[in-house]
Amino acid sequence: MKRGDEITRTYFDFLDLHLAEIVSGEATEMLTLNEIASALCVSHTHLTDTIQQTMGHHPCYFYDLKIVEQAKEMMLHTDRSIADIAKRLTYDPSNFSKFFRKFTGQTPGAFRKLHKK
Repeated sequence: MKRGDEITRTYFDFLDLHLAEIVSGEATEMLTLNEIASALCVSHTHLTDTIQQTMGHHPCYFYDLKIVEQAKEMMLHTDRSIADIAKRLTYDPSNFSKFFRKFTGQTPGAFRKLHKK
């Protein structure tokens, strides 16, 4: 496996683990990209360049997508309020709504109403 592919795989695995820790309450703060790069034993610049080369987007783009996907899971599979979900994901509820809409085109409430059975 090429080193760039290894870094990319490790980055995505790390994001999945970190978000699981956030959701479970084991971690209470989202890590910065610098902290993630440090945990992966690469520089911020090297991580950014590698993810952009292998995946075509900045690492933050994928971090945000994973947060949105986690939020969707929580909205569809729990009865937690959207404000509680936002707080669990370390967002202020009003900022979370803007963030979520930027990625999905709808508010968290509209998403839940449309998709939850």
